[in-house]
Amino acid sequence: MIRPSAVLTLLVFAARLGYGQAGGFPDSRNVNIPSTDTHFTKLDVPSLTQWEARKQHLRKQILFAAGLMPMPPRTPLHPVVFGRMEEKDYSVEKVYLETMPGYYLGGNLFRPLHATGKHPGILVAHGHWQYGRLESQPLFSGPLLGATLAREGYVAFAYDMTGYNDTMQIPHEFGGRGEQLWSFGPLGVQLWNSIRALDFVESLPDVDPDRIAMTGASGGGTQTFLLAAVDDRIKAAAPANMVSAEMQGGDFCENAPGLRLGTFNVEIAAMAAPRPLLLVSTSGDWTHNVPNFEYPAIQKIYALYGKTGDVSNAHFIFPHHNFNRKSRGAVYQFFQKYLTPDLAAHAVVEKDEAPPRLQDMLVFQGRGLPAGAKTYDEIEESWKSMARESVASLSIADLREELLLALAAEWPAQVQSSPHGELIVLSRPGAGDAVPARWFPGKGAPLLIVNPRGSQAAMESETFHSARAAGRAILCIDAFQTGLAKAARPKPAEHYLAFNRSDDQNRAQDILTALAFLHQKSASPVEIAAEGPARVWSLFAAAVAPVPVRLDTAGMQFHGSDAEFLAEFFVPGIQRAGGLATASILLQSQAGEKSGE
Repeated sequence: MIRPSAVLTLLVFAARLGYGQAGGFPDSRNVNIPSTDTHFTKLDVPSLTQWEARKQHLRKQILFAAGLMPMPPRTPLHPVVFGRMEEKDYSVEKVYLETMPGYYLGGNLFRPLHATGKHPGILVAHGHWQYGRLESQPLFSGPLLGATLAREGYVAFAYDMTGYNDTMQIPHEFGGRGEQLWSFGPLGVQLWNSIRALDFVESLPDVDPDRIAMTGASGGGTQTFLLAAVDDRIKAAAPANMVSAEMQGGDFCENAPGLRLGTFNVEIAAMAAPRPLLLVSTSGDWTHNVPNFEYPAIQKIYALYGKTGDVSNAHFIFPHHNFNRKSRGAVYQFFQKYLTPDLAAHAVVEKDEAPPRLQDMLVFQGRGLPAGAKTYDEIEESWKSMARESVASLSIADLREELLLALAAEWPAQVQSSPHGELIVLSRPGAGDAVPARWFPGKGAPLLIVNPRGSQAAMESETFHSARAAGRAILCIDAFQTGLAKAARPKPAEHYLAFNRSDDQNRAQDILTALAFLHQKSASPVEIAAEGPARVWSLFAAAVAPVPVRLDTAGMQFHGSDAEFLAEFFVPGIQRAGGLATASILLQSQAGEKSGE
């Protein structure tokens, strides 16, 4: 769906340096390596039907990257609302929610004073300000934002990022390779906290559940458009100074492996369509070009619904990244238009009065966490247990979808092959990949040989010679970064896996591409013969293949532990998808389907 402007330049530059030119076969996976600072210049606009299908795929991709697919159980929030402070025309209360058993999210609830009936609800997510939701200075004032929303007749809930203020059981930055196997990271925990915060606001007796909106700037803007993308209960969204084609968010809470494979923030923000969306932008940061690119691009998506008037842009000339008074003013007018259209339109003016003291708004100031509050290690183990339980009840079809999402792989509808002397090169139309292979036509069930040292090593095996003597059809491949597919690559940037697949994910895809090629050649089930680490690559590729595959796993010394995945098959989210157990179930299902035939 996206085309980075830098692609052609990168390809030319990489060709000069030799990047991606393994054996003379350029592979875009070694060259086109997007990052958070890639400048994307195109958002494809398909038909409405195609967009709806695309949106559903992206929603699953986001949720899986966050570790939230399937969705964890919504355990009781046990909300505690206390410490009410009354100002002239609004009240503010302290809140904590148990978003997961033993894990607590803190925040403040701003309400209109002396109001009756049901009011619109607003979620307020903060950016990376020093004091988080309680920051109060010219560039951003969380208390002033909450107070003004309450004065305007809204019930606003401002809540913490992980590692800020009252939400300190886990840090703001966490999640190494081991945690990535389980999709346990700050982006996922924060998105889950946002979903649970929405559950809380929706449950309040003075909130109209059909009029809930969200706003936030910077990292809070990322949370805003992510939640709007995956949860239709957000009826209007106003991400401020974050939706950009030039910078995708540099913090750990804005990135997770697999999050932006084939996409970028502008397309994710467009997933709010056809619900009202306000893009706030400024001349002094990466949103400086929103009026000329991001806003018109998203308008085209809204046009598919006939709703171009429901996406708008408020652009300000200001030298710094911010959520200042003018930016907030645009958000107030936006909410007034869509959440309280029956009231007389008026200019919203923030009152210059001191907010309650920071320490008076802190939830756990002078008190400890509730009994039973968990440590980081205990929360991580709970996350893993939740993953195991949620996967255990899935159907075969859902398990296959989970594993495909983890592998970030596809079964190609078509495989192209081009001759190169004694070799052929397999590729997927439009994907830019290149899989060198040696093809020996023959009779009977095709044999795919995968060796971690490449096709030449495969041809030196006893398996190859026996099959060749029997006249079988044989394909030996150089999977990604093996054999003739080895190539130099630029040094990966931070958050590489948010935009790019791991080497092992690419290898599983290459095996699927080879299987699809052989399936085009013969209706007989393909047999895979693999050695060493390639046996694990092949096992997971075979598990998600939609056609029967014969793979001998007897004697395989791989038991699916975290340590084994880290050493032999590093795929973010693989354990979240059920790991080896899921692959084994899918292979058994294939065998059962075959025997049933």
